[in-house]
Amino acid sequence: MSRKSRYIAWATAGAAVVAGAGIAAQTSMAATTWPAQKTYTGRAFDACTAPSLAAMKAWKTGFYGAAAVYIGGKNRGCNQPNLTKSWMKSVSSTGWKLIPLYVGAQPPCQTGSNPEKFTAANAASVGASNAKDAVAKASALGMKAGSPIYLDMEPYDITNTSCNDAVLAYVRSFTKTLRAKTYRGGYYGFSSSSAKAIATATDRTDLPGNLWYALWDKKNTTTTDWPWDPKLYTGHSRAHQYMVNSKETRGGHTITVDRNAWDAPVAIIG
Repeated sequence: MSRKSRYIAWATAGAAVVAGAGIAAQTSMAATTWPAQKTYTGRAFDACTAPSLAAMKAWKTGFYGAAAVYIGGKNRGCNQPNLTKSWMKSVSSTGWKLIPLYVGAQPPCQTGSNPEKFTAANAASVGASNAKDAVAKASALGMKAGSPIYLDMEPYDITNTSCNDAVLAYVRSFTKTLRAKTYRGGYYGFSSSSAKAIATATDRTDLPGNLWYALWDKKNTTTTDWPWDPKLYTGHSRAHQYMVNSKETRGGHTITVDRNAWDAPVAIIG
């Protein structure tokens, strides 16, 4: 289901789904060639459409300190009229930390229709082309090298071996290509499917070094409900989406958001 469709479904019927994820440590990066990681620890929100600058200023109350934005991908569900380089710079200057999220191609066995899916045959090539596009989009918005880009992978049947193998090939190619362009790999997924596949993969080669796991248990933590090996994703590499479809009003501006506990990299804004 596309991101926009999920928001529509939540708005009309509500959601009661438990999800979560886990991935491995990033392939080592030479300190002499990589900018220092910019880390944020605290609450973050994500919304289908980036809010207006006025709304972002009104929401700077201290409850949230970071916001995720959908920078691109053919499967991105909502239009982004506010998301410009100027918006990024202005929002960042008010103290917000920003989190780039890219909705890339989706698995061949995923239910529903999406504008872009990969196959077992082209998973690696599509992963590379998607990553190049993600870097171009991030750079155009003023997100500098050293920033993370979180790949959004929606739920699919991980018991389908050929499909799951294709996902792993796609994700590895995406992450490897990001790293070649000096951007950090991140991944958003569900504990019951998309993120679980990455978290439990025996071969850890070229898997993203930062995990944003969806586990809708309403617990603002990245540790006490961590469902995998506690040695995975330590050192400021975890984020937890713990509540969805939360309609909130701050400073006269109402936005429907998902809540996240964040302890992971955020964008470096130029």
